[in-house]
Amino acid sequence: MSNSVDTAAQLADVSATTLLRFATAGSVDDGKSTLVGRLLHDSKSVLTDQLEAVEAASLKRGQETPDLALLTDGLRAEREQGITIDVAYRYFATPRRRFILADTPGHVQYTRNMVTGASTADLAVVLVDARNGVIEQTRRHAAVAALLRVPHVVLAVNKMDLVAYEEKVFAAIAEQFTAYASELGVPEITAIPISALAGDNVVEPSANMDWYGGPTVLEHLETVPVSHDLTSCHARLPVQYVIRPQTAELPDYRGYAGQIAAGTFRVGEPVTVLPSGRTSTVAGIDLLGESVDIAWTPQSVTLLLDDDIDISRGDLIVPSGDAPATTQDVEATVCHVADQPLTVGQRVLLKHTTRTVKAIVKEIESRLTLDDLSQHPNPGRLVANDIGRVKVRTAEPLALDSYAASRRTGSFLLIDPADGTTLAAGMAGEAFAGDQAVAAVADEDGWDF
Repeated sequence: MSNSVDTAAQLADVSATTLLRFATAGSVDDGKSTLVGRLLHDSKSVLTDQLEAVEAASLKRGQETPDLALLTDGLRAEREQGITIDVAYRYFATPRRRFILADTPGHVQYTRNMVTGASTADLAVVLVDARNGVIEQTRRHAAVAALLRVPHVVLAVNKMDLVAYEEKVFAAIAEQFTAYASELGVPEITAIPISALAGDNVVEPSANMDWYGGPTVLEHLETVPVSHDLTSCHARLPVQYVIRPQTAELPDYRGYAGQIAAGTFRVGEPVTVLPSGRTSTVAGIDLLGESVDIAWTPQSVTLLLDDDIDISRGDLIVPSGDAPATTQDVEATVCHVADQPLTVGQRVLLKHTTRTVKAIVKEIESRLTLDDLSQHPNPGRLVANDIGRVKVRTAEPLALDSYAASRRTGSFLLIDPADGTTLAAGMAGEAFAGDQAVAAVADEDGWDF
């Protein structure tokens, strides 16, 4: 029997979540790592041994004061060279909110790393050196944030101390960036003048910029709304494991376990299993050994259904009234992350949630030039850090949402079947016109299309 549940109260608690995922981006030496280090240090989120290690490393480099950038430049190569070459993840908290941050590299050749860091972010902090203003890499990072549909972007105009804290310098950069990002479709842009090195407007308000009346970086991070409107999400449960204990106590138990990717599931709700299209009703929900009436993302649960139907790992359970279309023809935007190129006709594996299927790259329609957002048609291949539009044909039907509707169930990976290397991260669009009822034809190597 299910526990009695105050559904409205539970949803309110989840909607008021205090977790914010954010990523930092910017050109080389704009001060991303210093900003993050300042956030960690001034919010008292640095352990004593970490600070001592930073102080020791700073002294070895001849610096009299601790280089706070080293709090995030965790790799040995980064500490030795003074650059960030990988995504550095850090976890910290204040009394008002918990944070997961990704400090991404600024070099052009590491654009793929920014894609990794920003793919799950609720907010992106784009740094600009006040002396240089908006440059090509700034536009590139704004374009990536827009492409990944990051809902909030903060423009942090750094090194204001090196331009005498001039308001007109900040205003000109903020106006230029806001106009560009708005054209890209970024829904919310907040500009903040800072000096990460001196701590101006990072955690504490600056005494040097009394002309600025907005929030500090930390204040904005603590108060920016993070939408978790569970009632409007497309509910999705990718099946990870089928549980059949077949014990004397549970002779007929059959549960479908996985992490809810989006939305909520309720006992008594009609559901559809994709790609088969079979329907049933949620008979029960097990959560941490207890029966509940309702469960939501990102809880890991076991669903029990009224009907004994064939379900296996990789299937997707969705509400019957809100089921995505299945297709074998996927049109998507991909960011190529591997050193080896992606070419037309290449055989790959496509991993979507818990389902992995064989696929062939049918067409590379265009490559995006991030500097001016122009499209280069029919490039023939994509190389590392390229972003392009592709068409992929899969061996089996997939139930993909569009990335615009769901970042979790609208994304996928392309994988090299030979060695398991991740080739590209994909963001699905609407299924393009194609005969989805084409009968599968097996070639001599067993690739069915």
